Amino acid sequence: MCMKRLLMFIAMLAFAFSYSPNVDAQGFLKNLGKKVVEKAKQKVEDKILNEEDKAADAVLNGDAEDSGSKSKSNKAKTDVDAEVVDDTPDAVSDNVKSDFVRGSVILFEDDFASEQIGEFPSKWDVNGGSAETASINGKKYLNFTDDWNEVGPLMTNMESYLPDVFTLEWDVFYSKSGDFGQAELDVVFMKKGSWNDQAGNVSLSYRPDNPDAYGGYRFEKGAGASGDVTGSLDWGQIKNFVKIGAWNHFAVSFNKRAFKFYINNNRVINLPNALAPERISIICVGDYKYRGFANVVLAAGAVDLYERQTTDLSAAAAAVEKAIAETGKFVTNNILFETGKSTLKPESMEEIQKVAEYMKANPTARFEVQGHTDNQGSDKINDPLSQERAEAVVKALEGQGVDPFNLRPVGKGSHEPVADNGTEAGRAQNRRVEFIKK
Repeated sequence: MCMKRLLMFIAMLAFAFSYSPNVDAQGFLKNLGKKVVEKAKQKVEDKILNEEDKAADAVLNGDAEDSGSKSKSNKAKTDVDAEVVDDTPDAVSDNVKSDFVRGSVILFEDDFASEQIGEFPSKWDVNGGSAETASINGKKYLNFTDDWNEVGPLMTNMESYLPDVFTLEWDVFYSKSGDFGQAELDVVFMKKGSWNDQAGNVSLSYRPDNPDAYGGYRFEKGAGASGDVTGSLDWGQIKNFVKIGAWNHFAVSFNKRAFKFYINNNRVINLPNALAPERISIICVGDYKYRGFANVVLAAGAVDLYERQTTDLSAAAAAVEKAIAETGKFVTNNILFETGKSTLKPESMEEIQKVAEYMKANPTARFEVQGHTDNQGSDKINDPLSQERAEAVVKALEGQGVDPFNLRPVGKGSHEPVADNGTEAGRAQNRRVEFIKK
């Protein structure tokens, strides 16, 4: 419309000047026409450029109208692609896993609830510094009282008590700003046969003035590989997982060689090949108000290592299946208990895992889980003990994902021997667990 009006205006001027006596009228009209046309063309070009700028702004602001043609929209977007902000979700956050599963057999556990405030906790040993039972908001914990401290759990065998598959958990309180200065808590995994040499460690430091949480890890490689694997944790990595002014839950999962570390159920370290440790030591360095830990749980068993699940366990589960198909039951002497107790030994987990693998593959099958003892001791002791042991096996299977509805624990005591109780070899055969299909 604007162009038509301009052309009409030029025509009227031409008509007017055609009747003018001025000899320069034709030249004036010619020059004026050129300038008007050039001016009109410039206005049109400016308007087009202005429309393109608006389209680009619409793409950047994410509010382009649907009524616009796809070709114009794509052209505008192509012109500004270099400036578009990438709002794709952070790939690292997407890969954070929460796959921690506590081992099914508890080897050590202490919530400090029964300890007396101000006394050294009864389930612990000290290798340096000092510690005492204290309380934060009614929750008891082990509080370090020196600048450098080292403690470890009291176990039957203090040199070697970690199985090849285990989990370790503990809680730490992170105070709000101003409550204390910098603190460092190291969980150290010791080598076999040496009290001082480390298989690896995880170091965690916290200072509330920023606040700032950070740390690192170092592990000697396993399976005959040489060298160490090291890494760091900083506030940028873990700030979304740490809770300030509250208790934080930390956990370790170790499976033969695979080491995983978690903060509040978020996995932050995942090592495929670490040297298997024999025991743990907890070291605390620093001068602060709340320096300690609570709710410690050490358990045998962990999330299945992928190669173990697809090879060893599958073959073992096939052996269980064969025995049940041929005899209607699976009998094992490899589920072991502490003498006179219903506490499962760590080495029992391999047998329990393969039974669990079979039962999970046959979820509708029901079993009577029988506990049998030898004849050492009276029936008054052995009968309830065998029942408790059968119940412990059922609980361990439940921890491996087996439906307890399909399991009925029964204690048989020493009433159904399969060998001579007069010899040690015979008594060892009589101490057994039977899975009878019903």
